[in-house]
Amino acid sequence: MNGIPGVPDIRDEIFRGLAGRKVVAEIEADEPGVLAGVAEAAERGRGLGLEVETKFEDGDSIDAGDVLLRLRGDAKQITFAEETLIGLLAKPSGIATATRQLVEEARGRLRVVGGAWKKAHPETKASVRHAVTVGGATGRMAEHPMVYLDKNYVRMLGGLRGALEAVAHLEDHGKVVQLMGEEASLFEEAKLAVELGATTVFVDTGVPADIKPVVEALESLGVRERMKVAFAGGVQHGDLDLLVRLGADALCIGRSIVDAPLLDMRLRVVEMLS
Repeated sequence: MNGIPGVPDIRDEIFRGLAGRKVVAEIEADEPGVLAGVAEAAERGRGLGLEVETKFEDGDSIDAGDVLLRLRGDAKQITFAEETLIGLLAKPSGIATATRQLVEEARGRLRVVGGAWKKAHPETKASVRHAVTVGGATGRMAEHPMVYLDKNYVRMLGGLRGALEAVAHLEDHGKVVQLMGEEASLFEEAKLAVELGATTVFVDTGVPADIKPVVEALESLGVRERMKVAFAGGVQHGDLDLLVRLGADALCIGRSIVDAPLLDMRLRVVEMLS
């Protein structure tokens, strides 16, 4: 497990004098945040042959100095734990923390949707999606069942009309469609989307001011109360008040969550057993 096939692990020499002894170590938080990845880290630790005691669960708020996992094993196993388990906790916890902050900032005024998992590496996609959920965001723009027509679906199906007509037979599904102002003004695109059966119009331009003409279009048709307006593109902490004032009902968060800094933590040896 030194990462170099066929090369002896130097730790076998370093720890030769500790043969038969057990080590107790703890992974502790260096800063407050929201914890994610506990089950995966505990499972990996046990797979390394360690005894693992978990102190918190995913979604718990933690403080600096809190002990997250307590581990017992031989010296080499403990070094493997430091190399692998922190990585299974720190980044997901950073994402969960950033998500929770946005959800708390929204204060129920907006539906916070975490689309960030789609931008993650395939090997970490499930972990990112789980962390977003732990942080309190939903992974869906509307309640199930729904059909989501993003801008590339719309382009491939020949525009808004082609896209919404392609799913018109799914009468029991909500229909979320992205608007980009590529076919007409956003005002006209929003009106067309309503006429073709959309239930949520999603402004994916990254320009908050683009929410206004979409809301005006819905109001002009008398459907504002039943139609939802979503927004995405470069949303950061501090933007939510503006989005609410402009009329957004939901926002989709991407890079600001994926790029959240990891939640710093460390492994500390606390006891050497005979």
